[in-house]
Amino acid sequence: MAPLALHPDRALPAEPGVRAIARRLYAATAGLPLVCLHGHVDAAELAADVPFTDPAQLLVVPDHYVTRMLVSQGVRPDQLVAPGLDPREIWRLFCASWPLFRGTPSRYWLEHELVELFGIDERPGADNADRLYDRIAEVLARPEFRRLALLDRFGIEVLATTDPATCDLTAHEKLAAAGYRGRIIPTFRPDAVVYPDRPGWRADVDLLGRLAGVDVSNYHGYLDAVRRRRRAFADAGALATDHGHDTADTTPLPDDEAERIYAAGRTGSATPAQAQAFAAHLLFQMARMSCEDGLVLQLHPGVLRNHHDGIAAAYGPDRGFDIPVAAEFTRALRPLLQAFGHEPGFRMVLFTVDETVYARELAPLAGAYPSIRLGAPWWFLDSPDGMRRFREAATETAGFANTSGFVDDTRAFASIPARHDLARRIDAGYLARLVAEHRLGEDEAHETAIDLAYRLPKAAYQR
Repeated sequence: MAPLALHPDRALPAEPGVRAIARRLYAATAGLPLVCLHGHVDAAELAADVPFTDPAQLLVVPDHYVTRMLVSQGVRPDQLVAPGLDPREIWRLFCASWPLFRGTPSRYWLEHELVELFGIDERPGADNADRLYDRIAEVLARPEFRRLALLDRFGIEVLATTDPATCDLTAHEKLAAAGYRGRIIPTFRPDAVVYPDRPGWRADVDLLGRLAGVDVSNYHGYLDAVRRRRRAFADAGALATDHGHDTADTTPLPDDEAERIYAAGRTGSATPAQAQAFAAHLLFQMARMSCEDGLVLQLHPGVLRNHHDGIAAAYGPDRGFDIPVAAEFTRALRPLLQAFGHEPGFRMVLFTVDETVYARELAPLAGAYPSIRLGAPWWFLDSPDGMRRFREAATETAGFANTSGFVDDTRAFASIPARHDLARRIDAGYLARLVAEHRLGEDEAHETAIDLAYRLPKAAYQR
């Protein structure tokens, strides 16, 4: 088989002089702790701290980048993510499909994981799949490869999970009791209780009310329940809320109109237009609540969730092929920013999968409002060229200080160090070019590299 090795200069600039500078800048950040303030690792699995079951469940099944690529080439979802599958068969499919990942960030992350975590020194393929499976499975059985032990191995200083508003936070209570308070923290994700035309909305809202100890039969009780659940999350260590809205609209409604739509949702008669208006109103209200409780508001609109209804119904909401759509921020955020954009206690981090808005909208907004920070290139854009384009499009208007550092946004726990490593290399390369062009002193680039990797995410998410 062909050898598998990590080149020390991978993802750094090709030009020798710039590469030499980038090496020095990357060296300043390579060993820094990881600040992981936006991700989707399961808190219950962390609290249980059970061993990873097998290589497929660690490296293939939870990584939607990997499974999407395989499905795009004709692998059926029921060969990858259906219950009861033989993990060795999943792994064989993955290894046989290794050439599909050429040129993708998945290839970078997977190579990093295979070499750094498991000492694999040959490229996966159909003829060595079983041998690699056995080698990785043997490593996974060791105590030092349990989830909580890997926090130290990975150098994770803080890890934020993302949890629905109806989460009872039992897993986080268990983690806190085990000594991880402040290191593994929840994030409040209220999407399921925001859109009143969503199937299951009323049941989720009723559960929200029970957890909050509030009567949610009316709109004002509902708002009170949201406020109380936010406080419970904050008390458990949460630093942020997370909102995956269809759009960035933040137009508030009169109270009587919000009450009317809420009542329609309770009876199952809310229209899609009413639901969109209510969600926009709720985003405005969430900003108001953030001014009160200090939770940072993360917003990432512009994704058509579950593009294929049949796949989503059969395999779950994270498997239905979410696809980016165009996003608009300038007009959509204006009501919220008019009201709260200069409030000293308010902070908002904006993410997008529509990179056409970097220079046109997001950078100018972040360059004007003290409450706004730009989130890292996210989902489909957390790639070498995508991250470079972000720096090139946003920095001249927003600077570096108005960004929030890298977030891994992953369920694939073992890929976290690889994703942060790639971001640090790309930032080192971008800064090295500024130094080589005499636009920045190397001492300033050194300081900025550390800011981007470590200090800025901590500052952006502090309460």
